[in-house]
Amino acid sequence: MAEITVTETEQRRSTVRILDVREDFEVAEGMIPGALHIPMGQLQARLSELDHKVPVIAVCRSGNRSARVADALNGAGFSADTMAGGMIAWIRAGLPTT
Repeated sequence: MAEITVTETEQRRSTVRILDVREDFEVAEGMIPGALHIPMGQLQARLSELDHKVPVIAVCRSGNRSARVADALNGAGFSADTMAGGMIAWIRAGLPTT
């Protein structure tokens, strides 16, 4: 698993699946456009919503949960990275949210 920057995430958005693993109340504050929301606690039950052929960038509030999720996804045969700093860093960088 690699830890990538918000700038790298923004540049790769069209070629990867952004996976937002925050809770519903956190996502209500905004998420990366086009991201798929699967709370961390539901990931195992919803793995079929991800395509093994498409790299994943996991995102959470600050980067801690998403690192654990990326490790788990890599262990399940996916290619997954985590976005350093999470949505806090994304918003600080002035990048778009929906």
